[in-house]
Amino acid sequence: MMTSLWYGAAPAAGVAWFGWAVRGRTSQVFAPSVYRGARDRKSVALTFDDGPSESTPRLLELLAREGVKATFFFCGKNVRRLPGVARDAAAAGHEIGNHTENHARLWLRSAAFVREEVMGGQRTMEEVCGVRPRWFRAPYGVRWPGLAAAQREAGLTGVMWTVLGRDWKLRAEGIEERLLGGACGGAILCLHDGRSVVPDPDITQTLEAVRRVIPALRDRGFQFETVTQILCPTKTT
Repeated sequence: MMTSLWYGAAPAAGVAWFGWAVRGRTSQVFAPSVYRGARDRKSVALTFDDGPSESTPRLLELLAREGVKATFFFCGKNVRRLPGVARDAAAAGHEIGNHTENHARLWLRSAAFVREEVMGGQRTMEEVCGVRPRWFRAPYGVRWPGLAAAQREAGLTGVMWTVLGRDWKLRAEGIEERLLGGACGGAILCLHDGRSVVPDPDITQTLEAVRRVIPALRDRGFQFETVTQILCPTKTT
């Protein structure tokens, strides 16, 4: 009986381990990544995936009014569709990260496919935005064999998140609750200014949540930084 239980539990444990390996925020199995900065610094990083979109200018206006710099993990296909918006984000002082060329699912794909998605996104950011990203976020947060080599070749480090806003399905109140509930020193907050590579997505709830969250976090004493600032703080003497 005990033997049969062990044999039944082993595959389940293997599946659970593999699920953590590909998507766990602390996993380093398939590619180096980070998910938070130093806990003792009262700073958070707002990050936005899947852009740019036709609604990104509204987000840029909101961030400008609040004096907040964020990190945008852009998809190359969207950057090529909306190059002016992408360049506006970079010119405003926001940090540009790589979110692959096509927001393709990397799992169950070859190392060559993974490499081309990563390198394609890197080329697009350099050609259109005039910047070479140092940070990479995998679509859906899924890492896969071949990604470590691609990141190394491109000079990228993976970035997961401390808090996922789930803003693609929640209303502003729910997004706000998740972000405020998980905010802590060094937190990386993940939102979206696009929806994969779909043109003209509705990000109304995201915008409303950001409008609420920024002053609420400031009232708690937090400051806003880019991913580079929160992970590589400047040493003071």
